[in-house]
Amino acid sequence: MKKIILTIFTSIFTITFCFSQDLITMKTSEDIKAKILEVTTSEIKYKRFDNQNGPVFTLLKSEVSMVRYENGTKDIFNEEKKIETVSTSSPSSADLFTQGQSDASQYYKGYKGAGTGTLITSLVSPIVGLIPAIACSSTQPKQINLDYPDTELIKNADYYNGYTKKSKKIKQGKVWKNWCIGLGANIVAAILITSGQ
Repeated sequence: MKKIILTIFTSIFTITFCFSQDLITMKTSEDIKAKILEVTTSEIKYKRFDNQNGPVFTLLKSEVSMVRYENGTKDIFNEEKKIETVSTSSPSSADLFTQGQSDASQYYKGYKGAGTGTLITSLVSPIVGLIPAIACSSTQPKQINLDYPDTELIKNADYYNGYTKKSKKIKQGKVWKNWCIGLGANIVAAILITSGQ
């Protein structure tokens, strides 16, 4: 009984540790795992999550699209978007594709069901967890789960392609991350069980 309780607490600690970080999303769609120290009117100061005793890095807010904090709250920085809407020239296909990808990084959250299902199944058995992981990561996100910000803009083929491709990539990353968490929890549990015998 003590081994089971220890395994459960170890799994919960592992899962909590994996999610206890801030995430900085750059306008280039790059994600930085960090511990935010300070957000000023023009800068964001942080330390890398994997080296919290290391140096303090500084980013200009104009380079950052969004900051998602460990508690689930987020700050969205979209001054560029306001400037784009003032422009009278029509955006090119490449610009619309890029804007679709950028918007997907900010707004797409429809992966949560697929990610949670994969995590739960993988905690029970990583081999069985491969089934939803493969199925969820190989399919496009459902239209109702896209959470796009502009109903008129999504009708544009270039924007739609950029948005859906980035959404699928985000969904795949979350699904496989959760499968790895389930696998890791099972490995830790197996090590604890075998070392206790």
